[in-house]
Amino acid sequence: LFCAFAEGAREEDLDAVEAQIGCKLPDDYRCSYRIHNGQKLVVPGLLGSMALSNHYRSEDLLDVDTAAGGFQQRQGLKYCLPLTFCIHTGLSQYIAVEAAEGRNKNEVFYQCPDQMARNPAAIDMFIIGATFTDWFTSYVNNVVSGGFPIIRDQIFRYVHDPECVATTGDITVSVSTSFLPELSSVHPPHYFFTYRIRIEMSKDALPEKACQLDSRYWRITNAKGDVEEVQGPGVVGEFPIISPGRVYEYTSCTTFSTTSGYMEGYYTFHFLYFKDKIFNVAIPRFHMACPTFRVSIARLVS
Repeated sequence: LFCAFAEGAREEDLDAVEAQIGCKLPDDYRCSYRIHNGQKLVVPGLLGSMALSNHYRSEDLLDVDTAAGGFQQRQGLKYCLPLTFCIHTGLSQYIAVEAAEGRNKNEVFYQCPDQMARNPAAIDMFIIGATFTDWFTSYVNNVVSGGFPIIRDQIFRYVHDPECVATTGDITVSVSTSFLPELSSVHPPHYFFTYRIRIEMSKDALPEKACQLDSRYWRITNAKGDVEEVQGPGVVGEFPIISPGRVYEYTSCTTFSTTSGYMEGYYTFHFLYFKDKIFNVAIPRFHMACPTFRVSIARLVS
């Protein structure tokens, strides 16, 4: 992964970008880009990937010249410099190089157009970091600590709560989650989350404990306490067989009309050698919450 970083920018390159955009770059941004100038664009995005059956995101860390070309002067994103870009979704994370339109100087955010406003300058923001240092070090710490899984040489931005694990007999279920800003909105309230579930049977289990998943049951609760129950066959169209030492993982998604919520439930299995004997395996409760957001000043003024 470290080989994917580009060679650092020169002081004169950074000075030229400041002259081009008419704003000073944050000191921590300049310092970081002297060490590396974004990433080489021939590898998956270093700032995280996300894959669903019909959606794929991979964010590249932009070099300073490309970022300068995307510097925003338009209403709604005035004085904002892109840090990342996903060619598949058009998604970028921005840093506010000046305080404007209700943004704090140096904070990092995902833009989120207000879909209920007629004013194109009405852009809400999901805040990701208070400064470039806060944003970048938080992400790197998650990567190097193993907090974000690396799958097929791509960093996936799933967050796992160590307490979000449940064991029933020989089977352990653990869950990690991620918020997808590109599929979410504040206006109207629609918050999209994906979750990755790992089902594992202990390698010490007896061979006759091999079993197959038949169905799932979910109890989904939003921040208002509204409950939805969902039951259905298999998971993501599959009926996985679990045997001693085997791991099965899958990804699915859910949405809330509130900024947070949680899910819990169970799987129903039958033993392969005793097909008439069924049992339930607990799915631990896992919470999902969107990042702090700021409503567009264009909406507040109107």
